[in-house]
Amino acid sequence: MINAEILRSVALKGGERFVHKGRNVVAQLVRRAKRAGFKVIALKVDTPRLGRREADIKNRFTLPPFLTLKNFEGLDLGKMDKTVGLGLASNVADQIDRTLSWKYVKWLRTITSLPILLKGVLTAEDARLSIEYGAAGIIVSNHGARQLDYVPATIMALEEVVKAAEGRVPVFLDGGVRRGTDVFKALALGASGIFASKAGVRKVLQMLRDEFERTMAFSGFRLLKEITRNHIVADWDQPRAVPRL
Repeated sequence: MINAEILRSVALKGGERFVHKGRNVVAQLVRRAKRAGFKVIALKVDTPRLGRREADIKNRFTLPPFLTLKNFEGLDLGKMDKTVGLGLASNVADQIDRTLSWKYVKWLRTITSLPILLKGVLTAEDARLSIEYGAAGIIVSNHGARQLDYVPATIMALEEVVKAAEGRVPVFLDGGVRRGTDVFKALALGASGIFASKAGVRKVLQMLRDEFERTMAFSGFRLLKEITRNHIVADWDQPRAVPRL
């Protein structure tokens, strides 16, 4: 089970990544993460290949060729190019393991004792498979809507995933959190917590906390456990009967 201490570790120190096609490189990264004090491995499962980043194409986004992949320093990379090259997207696309399947999760569990969170789950079917293959937790994420056109918002997919998990593993929400009321809605729909980047946005995080606490106060709650599905009306809910006075 993912306890509060591990969740803080993920939020403050964690970093997820795509599945590298070199198993040896992955094993080295996992071992290094554990030595560095990481408590959880967050595995992106929605990137068997890179989406069409139209914003990058439109803006002609590139990185200077002298930049290096610092995350891979000190590793045995074999023939892998250690520089970014013409652009981040092209480099990442070359290194993604396109054979990614559920069996990968089982393999990953054989090389680490750290809990594994699967990030990028949006359906009940995938939630159940995640648990079947040994995930310790699920992160509902749509990759910033950059991987697939018309992908549903994470808040719309959340409840379906929570119901499929049936309390067996915690379910977290990533993406679409702009205000404290978004945090409240996520918890009301069954999320165990939400993810937001801390680096460089301390003020924003404090605003989220303040707004969330205000939302709780205005709703008449003192404890997180008091927030339930009865305290939110979603667009997909059936109309509620208005009591006669």
